[in-house]
Amino acid sequence: MILSSPVFRDNEQIPQKYTCDGENISPPFKIKEVPAGTQSLVLIVDDPDAPRGLWVHWLMWNINPKTAEVGENSVPEEAVEGTTSFGRSGYGGPCPPSSIHHYFFRLYALDIKLELGSEMGKEGLEQAMAGHIIAQTEIIGLYSRG
Repeated sequence: MILSSPVFRDNEQIPQKYTCDGENISPPFKIKEVPAGTQSLVLIVDDPDAPRGLWVHWLMWNINPKTAEVGENSVPEEAVEGTTSFGRSGYGGPCPPSSIHHYFFRLYALDIKLELGSEMGKEGLEQAMAGHIIAQTEIIGLYSRG
């Protein structure tokens, strides 16, 4: 399985447009080589470099496994966005206080669809995914202010 973005490459700078210093909208993604038997996809975006510990920027599940791309500032039909460290659902762009931070965009292929509401956070999402991950992949985006 392959996750890529047309606006940044793995271990390269995320364009300012997709951060709190820009439009704070989600970047576009392309998804390839989803394994047979996949019932849904999950996207988790987080920053382990945050001063107060891991910061969750985006949670999205029940993405149709036939989805080949996720457009800029969009959510695939039927996908559910969970509650992030910002205390709300939806995308929250990089906004580090200082230095370069690493933003992990992880994509998981699951053998089930998840029955979770948008109030669910990362911990509950990961518990629901346990034992159902067929494959996973990731790309890392970098961002620093100033």
